[in-house]
Amino acid sequence: MRRLLRRARSGMLATALAGEDSPGGEGRQNQRPGDGTAAGSLGLGAVMPVGMHSHDAPGEHSRTGHPYASLVTVAWDIDASPIFLFSALSDHTRNLARDSRAALLIEEASRRANPQTGPRVTLIGRIAHVAGGADESRARRRFLARHPEAARYAGFGDFRFFRMTVASAHYVGGFARAMWIEQPRFAHPPEAVAAIAACEEGVLAHMNADHRDAVGLYARRLLARRGKGWALAGLDPDGVDLKRGAQSARLDFAEPAANAGEVRAALVAFAEQARRRGGRNRPDRGASFNARGDSPARQTRRPTRNKSKK
Repeated sequence: MRRLLRRARSGMLATALAGEDSPGGEGRQNQRPGDGTAAGSLGLGAVMPVGMHSHDAPGEHSRTGHPYASLVTVAWDIDASPIFLFSALSDHTRNLARDSRAALLIEEASRRANPQTGPRVTLIGRIAHVAGGADESRARRRFLARHPEAARYAGFGDFRFFRMTVASAHYVGGFARAMWIEQPRFAHPPEAVAAIAACEEGVLAHMNADHRDAVGLYARRLLARRGKGWALAGLDPDGVDLKRGAQSARLDFAEPAANAGEVRAALVAFAEQARRRGGRNRPDRGASFNARGDSPARQTRRPTRNKSKK
């Protein structure tokens, strides 16, 4: 399931958000075992054309308790909590104000000839406005790094950032393969999230300023992406996000990182792996750095002697 969430962070998967039926609705969706709550009547879609369900807002076409679908975009906080940018004028925002329960569907099944064989996961939780301070600043930065085009309207007075607090997940790995997973089983330790949040901006700034060539190697040699100008756009315990204009990519750590030292070690390992994959014995200029993130010493090349025939 974590693999699916990682790929969703890179924008490779469709996502959709859904919430639960309001009282008096015409039906209940799939019952969760043991608690009698429904999973899926308020929905938001993200990145790709999927739907979001929500309780209908009052209006001429209101149907109280009916599922409601709406397309939205999603980004991810450092702890993998979904982040959204909603307008207060939208029906789904008003619906969430009435009932914050929601579910987010992440899937890659629709790309297959038989969608039933593809993996998907539904995150169950609640969506709330991100109040000011450091949390809102981080939500804004991470959302706009993932969706830079949203900067055109993110400053409008009716737009606010929202965050989903995930309580559980329903994972389907393919036909007849499904399970419920409670949040503690896929969440990172709070201390690891705090440590990565504290170092994220510094790591991104350092890598993009001093090791841009290394980032390019990540994209070209480890992810088979083309073009120049790749940059690191996000960091979390599971890996890093890369961006080049409208293109996105995701590079996962071999093991989750719990602090800045482990992040730097993972980035060093990426650079070494990229050089090996490229068949080079000597690092590219700026593509190598030690565990502290320092630049390597300048390498000198011995002059080549021209041998003349006697």
